[in-house]
Amino acid sequence: MNDVAAYALRLGDDALVLAQRLGEWSARAPDLEEDLALTNIALDLLGQARALLTRAGELESAGRDEDDLAFLRGDREFCNALIVEQPNGDFARTIARQLLFSTYQLALYDRLCDSADEVLSGVAAKAVKEVAYHRDHAREWTLRLGDGTQESHRRMQDGIDWMWPLAGELFECDELNERLVRRGIAVDARALRPAWEHVVTDVLEEATLAVPETDWAPSGGRYGRHGEALGHMLAVMQSTHRAHPGATW
Repeated sequence: MNDVAAYALRLGDDALVLAQRLGEWSARAPDLEEDLALTNIALDLLGQARALLTRAGELESAGRDEDDLAFLRGDREFCNALIVEQPNGDFARTIARQLLFSTYQLALYDRLCDSADEVLSGVAAKAVKEVAYHRDHAREWTLRLGDGTQESHRRMQDGIDWMWPLAGELFECDELNERLVRRGIAVDARALRPAWEHVVTDVLEEATLAVPETDWAPSGGRYGRHGEALGHMLAVMQSTHRAHPGATW
């Protein structure tokens, strides 16, 4: 696959899978306002995914469009980071995932605005404002839960402990990433980590939460090595499209 197509696919899969996970909260969030907030965040991510998957399909020149890439690939063909596919768990765990990922995504899109690929830079320029809200929303809930009751603090800490090791994969830089960095198209993911750690650590300290201490850093999502949870999620997400191939709405 074309390098730019593969890069766009990675970013698109991150957004698509997380959009699906957040969409699972629809009508199940703690209150009506939060139900709407999570659904809107999911829709923002879905919009990003559509643009990125469309770009990937155009560049690979294999006749696949955004729907084909979203609904007709198996789990081993998805190249999203492992953190976005994690089951929602309780609300605090979902917030932990959102804080860690949106802080990374905001830094990524901010730099991707200068990409030599006009489509990627355009997607980033539009998305950066959306993701700024996603991060602020996650930050406010992290503070509220972390510095709340004993039970909310415990659950928020558990969420951070669960998601923290998975965030390391976001900052890996392989040969594909390096080739595109040299062409001025991609962002060096390694360069994003110091600022990410600074922002996240400040939030956790303000929320009276501890930064996890662990050397465990699972990876492999970029190369199609996923946990079984992704397969179950895709079975739900793709079922209607696969049951009615070629259908239009």
